[in-house]
Amino acid sequence: MFTAPGLNRICRESYNDPTEVYDRLKQMSMSVVTITDHDSIDAAEILRRHPDFFLSEEVTVQMPSGTEIHMGVYGITESEHLEIQRRRNDFIALLMYLTERKLFFSANHVFSVLTGRREEKDFHWLESYVPTFETRNGQMWAGANQSAARLAARLGKIAVAGSDSHAIAGLGHTYTEVPGARTVDEFFAGLRTGCGRIHGTHGSCRKLTADVFSIVRSLFRDKPWTLALSPFALLIPAFTAGHWMNEIYFCRKWTAAIERGEKRKRMLWDLDSNFEANWAN
Repeated sequence: MFTAPGLNRICRESYNDPTEVYDRLKQMSMSVVTITDHDSIDAAEILRRHPDFFLSEEVTVQMPSGTEIHMGVYGITESEHLEIQRRRNDFIALLMYLTERKLFFSANHVFSVLTGRREEKDFHWLESYVPTFETRNGQMWAGANQSAARLAARLGKIAVAGSDSHAIAGLGHTYTEVPGARTVDEFFAGLRTGCGRIHGTHGSCRKLTADVFSIVRSLFRDKPWTLALSPFALLIPAFTAGHWMNEIYFCRKWTAAIERGEKRKRMLWDLDSNFEANWAN
């Protein structure tokens, strides 16, 4: 969430307590629980004793084009986490490892600007090699989620959802359900066979603003000296509004680009088909 130079040195992306996260989700009747921190599994250490908890992470991956995407990798071990981190700057090497280990993984918020610029070839890589798309993210604009859902449906991808909440208030309001699953193994078996169901809310600028304020309050408690920066908190609504507008622009730009590309493919296919038919005649 915090990508401004220097800001990530003093402020964490989330101040959620893992035990509080787990307890809250169980109170919301979640059968199985996971946490996907960015490139880390440290926060989940205390939760491994629970049989209904599985270890996961959100990996920042460098694409062959030099851009970055976020990929969720689920149901991993500590040794797999270490190897994933070793390979995350090489998308192809990471894909080979995930496939070899038969790990369940997804391309997350594919129409979000959070990881920076995008290239058209990035979508071709995702289309060819990533089996699962996150089609509802609880922090993303509804239009971005809908674009991801349409793309996943056209490509025959497995769909998953998650809250992506960096504050306690948003936990568990966006989630993936496998009807009848009561264990981690049953949950993954259902996902792999296309039995997953997407539920919950989309993001909004108001929700994002509230989460940032929550994180800033936690920062002030964690590091009282940062209270000297409190006047800058008045800029948070402007910051989140600007980010939100950029998210909408980015999504519309790439949704239109992908649809144009697919239209060109269909036109070329029709031309090829007509040529073959005429040649046969």
